[in-house]
Amino acid sequence: MTATLEFRGLRRVFGSTTALDGLDLTVQPGELVALLGPSGCGKTTALRILAGFEQPDAGEILVDGEDITGVPAHRRNAGMVFQSYSLFPHLSAADNVAFGLRMRGVGAAERRKRAAELLELVGLPTHGDRFPHQLSGGQQQRIALARALALEPRVLLLDEPLSALDAKVRVSLREEIRRLQLELGITTLFVTHDQEEALSTADRVAVMHGGRLEQCAPPAELYDSPATPFVAEFVGTMNRIPGRTGSDGTVEVLGRRLPLRGEAKADADVDALVRPEALDVTVGGDARVVTASFHGAVTRLTLALADGTTLKADVPSHRAAELPAGAAVTVGLPDRPVLVDDRAR
Repeated sequence: MTATLEFRGLRRVFGSTTALDGLDLTVQPGELVALLGPSGCGKTTALRILAGFEQPDAGEILVDGEDITGVPAHRRNAGMVFQSYSLFPHLSAADNVAFGLRMRGVGAAERRKRAAELLELVGLPTHGDRFPHQLSGGQQQRIALARALALEPRVLLLDEPLSALDAKVRVSLREEIRRLQLELGITTLFVTHDQEEALSTADRVAVMHGGRLEQCAPPAELYDSPATPFVAEFVGTMNRIPGRTGSDGTVEVLGRRLPLRGEAKADADVDALVRPEALDVTVGGDARVVTASFHGAVTRLTLALADGTTLKADVPSHRAAELPAGAAVTVGLPDRPVLVDDRAR
């Protein structure tokens, strides 16, 4: 059931809007890759082209080395789960699951057997005779997932499948999707605009912006070592701290000269991009704690620097008592390379 999936130079233009601008991406067999990005970044267009619902203006799609760009949607052997469930209201859950099998001429006994197996797989073994209106949103999406898996597709496509659900159900179902994907070993492409969803579910996350792939990396690498300023700010919380680059591959920020990560124009005013947990906050100094917000193991501080810059810093909550609102503090940085964004761009 596993397959290698490749996008090569995929381009799609709608009027004056370039939805995809040369997308290159490879998904390995059994891997779950999340396409992450804001609305209009091209992630859904890429998924629709893969499913066969759209045709690219240029480029190709390969599954196990076979070019399927011109293959009709119904012959691509891809299972798809939509945001809106798209169940047939007049069919029971079991009949919804078995619908594709019926279209392929599979006998009734085999359809019933396969539907029962899949209902068991998604945790709904006793819900086969219920109709969609008798199921919760989370249950309907499980049925939609079972239906997508019924035909044993080579690739599984998930188009924001959790966005219509409430927060608690969303967390539960994303864990269930990941469990099933690992159990079946199916190559999966998961489109989402929710960074927490992507980071907690995927083997790799592909961040898209303006039709282009900004970075594709494992979640921890994406968070700790973003390749571009867009990725840095889109994934997680990021501070912008005024600094100035030197001619020797360094940047001066918060009174320290630190090595640059990546390339930047020399002798230029820049913003250093720093995560809240990377800031070192100590008692006494010319900065000030504006607010302190408890978040369990960490407390997030809003800090005002002497030059008026506002920063977010995460500190262990056991230190929060010494850093109340109004406290004078010093803000420092660790001795590690810093990603910067040129203000003149």
